[in-house]
Amino acid sequence: METPIARTPRWRRLLPRARGRWAAGIAALVVLAGAGTWTAVADDGAPAVHRQDRMMRVDGVSLDTSYFTTGGTGRRPAVLIGHGFGGSKAETRAQAEQLAADGYAVMTWSARGFGKSGGKISLNAPDREVRDVSRLIDWLAGRPEVRLDAKGDPRVGITGASYGGAVSLLAAGYDRRVDAIAPEITYWNLADALFPDGVFKKLWAGIFVTTGGGCGNFEKQLCAMYERVAVSGKPDAAARALLTERSPSAVADRIKVPALIVQGQTDSLFPLGQADAMAKAIKANGAPVAVDWIAGGHDGGDRETGRVRQRVGDWFDRYLKGDEGAATGPAFRVTRTGGIDSTDGAALTRGAGSDTYPGLRSGPRTVALRGGEQKFSNPAGANPPAISAVPGVGGGLAQLSTLGVGLSIDFPGQYARFDSAPLTASRRITGSPTVRVNVKAGEGDAVLFGKVYDVSPDGKQQVLPSQLVAPFRITPAQQGRPLELTLPAVDHELDSGHRLRLVLAATDLGYASPAAPTTYTVSLDGPLTIPTAPGLTTAAATLPWWTWGLPAAAVVIAAVLLLSTRRRTATPAPDPALADVPLQITGLSKKYAKSADRYAVKELSFRVEKGQVLGLLGPNGAGKTTTLRMLMGLITPDDGEIRVFGRAIRPGAPVLSRVGSFVEGAGFLPHLSGRANLELYWRATGRPAEDSHMEEALEIAGLGDALARAVRTYSQGMRQRLAIAQAMLGMPDLLILDEPTNGLDPPQIREMRDVMIRYAAGGRTVIVSSHLLSEVEQSCTHLVVMDRGRLVQAGPVAEITGSGDMVLVTSAEEITEPLVEKIAALAGIGSAVRTDDAHGLLVRLDGATSPQLVTELVRLDVPLTGVGPHRRLEDAFLTLISGGSA
Repeated sequence: METPIARTPRWRRLLPRARGRWAAGIAALVVLAGAGTWTAVADDGAPAVHRQDRMMRVDGVSLDTSYFTTGGTGRRPAVLIGHGFGGSKAETRAQAEQLAADGYAVMTWSARGFGKSGGKISLNAPDREVRDVSRLIDWLAGRPEVRLDAKGDPRVGITGASYGGAVSLLAAGYDRRVDAIAPEITYWNLADALFPDGVFKKLWAGIFVTTGGGCGNFEKQLCAMYERVAVSGKPDAAARALLTERSPSAVADRIKVPALIVQGQTDSLFPLGQADAMAKAIKANGAPVAVDWIAGGHDGGDRETGRVRQRVGDWFDRYLKGDEGAATGPAFRVTRTGGIDSTDGAALTRGAGSDTYPGLRSGPRTVALRGGEQKFSNPAGANPPAISAVPGVGGGLAQLSTLGVGLSIDFPGQYARFDSAPLTASRRITGSPTVRVNVKAGEGDAVLFGKVYDVSPDGKQQVLPSQLVAPFRITPAQQGRPLELTLPAVDHELDSGHRLRLVLAATDLGYASPAAPTTYTVSLDGPLTIPTAPGLTTAAATLPWWTWGLPAAAVVIAAVLLLSTRRRTATPAPDPALADVPLQITGLSKKYAKSADRYAVKELSFRVEKGQVLGLLGPNGAGKTTTLRMLMGLITPDDGEIRVFGRAIRPGAPVLSRVGSFVEGAGFLPHLSGRANLELYWRATGRPAEDSHMEEALEIAGLGDALARAVRTYSQGMRQRLAIAQAMLGMPDLLILDEPTNGLDPPQIREMRDVMIRYAAGGRTVIVSSHLLSEVEQSCTHLVVMDRGRLVQAGPVAEITGSGDMVLVTSAEEITEPLVEKIAALAGIGSAVRTDDAHGLLVRLDGATSPQLVTELVRLDVPLTGVGPHRRLEDAFLTLISGGSA
């Protein structure tokens, strides 16, 4: 790899300059395996984009690459796009096609250890993954359509998210040919990200390893380092050094190209402080820098993909194409949430920006905190831990926190709390609050977790902005004297009358805490200082104020009505006679909204017993979904009642803990294994781990070895079975499945049928709503048929299908086709069709009786083994919903 040298930044003039030649013999470094495959895609009005797939042999490792271009003979800049950790080149295809259509030559690749590429994961080691990027740049330099600044030196930019974002920074530091970068939600120092202030971020570190395919898929020294730290619970100097040398911060003084830094606000893996460090370092090198705080991040939320891609394209237009008119945006931009769209429930966002990047401590304001010296405990084994951000789960919570809804847990006796007086005016935090404290530990290091809550005026609700927490390791040498703590960087609006609450907790679910019990003593040494970034200008609202205000008002009104209704309506007493009955519905009715006489469900009554698999059938608009929603306590009936094991269903009723549900699939984290997804889900419920009965649920679901694989590798059928397993956690006595076979092929449907039957075989009850009548007929023991909100018929499947004019004949020998033709030609026989195994015959009677048919079959020497009525569920269903006319 070339050693970086000092040079005049190309972006200053964007003029070709001779910079010396790279080592000759590129072909010896990059060997093409096969001729590659070309495909072309095009949108109306856009040039056709051609894609060439190749396996490249780079330094003895196969890399799976794709190259995107449009036609024409003109030379154009090139762009490399890296993918996120656990992904592959496939996830970058859409952006590659867009950039190619916009006039770039674009290359994507799967990094070592991912996708179809070979090699071990080295976490962007300079002599492995970073050198791979240089070899790809070598290849681009030889393409006739790529613009060159000198021989072997293409005009090239690099972008990518997370893992791919880090390699863009590293490549800019190690390869002088890189001209512009746009890293997204990535790290500046991986050691600081995974070992912040010397505290092990155990959940995210574990996710890293499992997402990478397990420890064995990593370079040996990385695997050994992880196992060493995971066992000790404390990172050592060697671990920090190993991750630091593979971090962009190691080449901070060499990154001198225009950088658009996109970082996520809902990101407990790579928080905003990582972007702050990279922005300051690159700016100090004299290169243009812009920072964009998006709404989403590694914890979920809105990644603003369309807007970010547009901004990345504009950035490259300016610094690769030399288009001085390209709108690269403000030096700093932050996305802010301002309510909910009442039409679709989506969060409404606006941007705020400034011409300079304010950093994380701009416009400091002090807020006095109340509370004297406090003592609290670090529990033995650090359990139970406080909960703030939960990787994969926290994103939804983080988004809700911007809307005034929060979820976090601090256990009594395990934290110190300091509150401010109510704020006399609204105030916004933009950056990292700080506070000075004195800390003492009974023995050894004190490991604390700091967070700042937004507390409502009545004190009943506290919101943790973006669900973020900052860990601190305070050594004995630092104890007993004032120490400044830097709290998580956020952008959060505080309303007038609200209070700020500083909490220093002894534990946190995402981090490793000392296992030995001890006592911490904490006192304040000054006020809380909050940054306000006063230079930011918020974009004008594109919608009238009421689109922001009414949804929030509606939530308040709905809450008041709900609470008052609960006070007025007494919950009926349990019915001992129904204590063993999974479900009884009596006189259930629900009218459509704003309608006095139109019913979604009307006077519905039926009963379900233990061990039954009940199919809920009906055409569209029959009221099935409304019935299930009432059954799950999501909506309240207008009349009638639902009892589960004798207890009346109300929203939040305790008996609902005995009900599991699967409705239109589940949202799984693609980078986690199936088992990890289920464990995170159960942990989020707050129920004891031993109550999950996970092994039993997994055995019924039948996922086998797939549980250890990332969910992104699952087929649709496996995802459905994982979703069913999630619904079965806790082994609920009543399991509700809404269209569980949607999108499955016949073998997968058969597997799903087996799962339902196995679950009910243990004495539990399953209710399944499905439009696949043939599947319901095979998997269900009982049926409830609805039409236009009313019950049409209920009973065993055999009872509902056992009438009509269809007769099933079975034979000891195969029934030949000539014999079928003879039977079909008999008087009074409408038709005759062989079953799939050729040992049965479906005969439709058209005037003849069953005894007459038997007589004719004996005359034809058919060795009968059975004759009985048969009607497909489809026939029965159509007859029932048409009022018996069919």
